[in-house]
Amino acid sequence: MQRATENKIILVVRRTRLDDLIVRFNTLAQAQFYVEHLGADFSDYLQEHENYQKAVTTAESQLQKLGRVQTLDRDFLPNFIFAEQDTVVVLGQDGLVANTVKYLNGQQIVGVNPDPQRWEGVLLPFQVGDLSTVIPDVFAQRCPIKEVTMAKATLNNKQTLYGVNDLFIGRKSHASALYQVQIGQREEQHSSSGIIISTGLGSTGWFKSLVAGATGITQALIEDGELVAVDPNTGRLSNNYDGRFSWDANYLHFTVREPFPSA
Repeated sequence: MQRATENKIILVVRRTRLDDLIVRFNTLAQAQFYVEHLGADFSDYLQEHENYQKAVTTAESQLQKLGRVQTLDRDFLPNFIFAEQDTVVVLGQDGLVANTVKYLNGQQIVGVNPDPQRWEGVLLPFQVGDLSTVIPDVFAQRCPIKEVTMAKATLNNKQTLYGVNDLFIGRKSHASALYQVQIGQREEQHSSSGIIISTGLGSTGWFKSLVAGATGITQALIEDGELVAVDPNTGRLSNNYDGRFSWDANYLHFTVREPFPSA
């Protein structure tokens, strides 16, 4: 059977919770004892593992009909060199997709939900059964593409960090510390547990939760008409801003986590 491409398809997978427990406790029986000792349902671990392994097998089978497939465990992502023309298929939750994006440089990535009954995903628009039609469309450039902007931080020792969702600036312990935050001509002294800097992709997660929490506190005032939220995308007053902005936006948003005014 003629392949649709000679370029590689990289299938990124991960270990299940059961895999991690067996690595930790050496045997299935000891893993079961640990889970049941905590009062959890071990059958749920077994079902999740079975569903994921079936999804991996099905994905590999479908992709092998389309091109050369290399299955890559997430643990090897930091040291793996992706070719420019590789197509990357990620089989897992949103976090695995976001983690994979950090190691790419323009390659197309397809997020696949291995267990839709168990997980929802902002970054998982496809299911395993869609691969036989989606991947040929990707090769033929018929699929709509969303570009993602990453955040880059440069440390004073010249090291750089990339964030697909967020960058957290603060103490490892997340304990509060004194900060001076300056942006442009504005500066503020305060005590907080850190600063969260979010990309457009990250604005659907941690940043959105922070905005939702702040909005919840002030919701009564908004409903009374005494307070409105400001949408930074438009600079206009709005009472329905939820923090989300475009994945390919050329700017970042930041918020101070648990701020407390400090002289």
